[in-house]
Amino acid sequence: MTVRPIIEVQGVGRRFGVEPPFDALVDVHLNIYPGEWVSIAGPSGSGKSTLLNVLGLLDVPTSGTYYLAGSDVRRLNDGQRAGLRSREIGFVFQAFHLVAYRTVLENVMLGDVYRKGPRRDRGDRARAALQRVGLGHREDYLPTRLSGGERQRAAIARAIMGSPSVLLCDEPTGNLDSATTASVLGLFAELNRIGLTIVMITHEADVAASADRQVRIVDGRLTEAA
Repeated sequence: MTVRPIIEVQGVGRRFGVEPPFDALVDVHLNIYPGEWVSIAGPSGSGKSTLLNVLGLLDVPTSGTYYLAGSDVRRLNDGQRAGLRSREIGFVFQAFHLVAYRTVLENVMLGDVYRKGPRRDRGDRARAALQRVGLGHREDYLPTRLSGGERQRAAIARAIMGSPSVLLCDEPTGNLDSATTASVLGLFAELNRIGLTIVMITHEADVAASADRQVRIVDGRLTEAA
């Protein structure tokens, strides 16, 4: 039986403006299969953020096709895209985006509220996600009492609580020191080993190399790393 990619990007372009137009993405082709860990690396201004927005259903390509979990993204309206995004994608950002006056447990639960997950057993599921990332002993702490690495682990717990098909990570180690970066990348490796598909945007070559597969973006064009 042939396995279909979870992410299928074929000839995607993204153009901004009209006088003159600017092509942030140019003829991008990318297939990512379930269980892969793929890094997308490139310098500032290369199109990483635009590609992240397209893959995360935060923006729609100007041309080409994008299928996520078999759904043709360009044929969906805003509400349908939001629903698909909440079901299939978990986001991890450089800045953590934790609510300072909520406990770690409440922050993880909030992610499920935003995606309109079932209320039943929400607290238990949040605790299970925190245990999964090694942060169960910090559930009653406020984010201000956590280290940078612990904050990112809390953000990862929030992202995986909804059991997404894809974990989309935007510069997830950008605010971390080298030792903490290694710890977070080790967590990604553990999650990937149990089947989670990970797509990681980064400008750091050593971070990109931790993934099983590396692609590079320059001037909006994507190539497989040598």
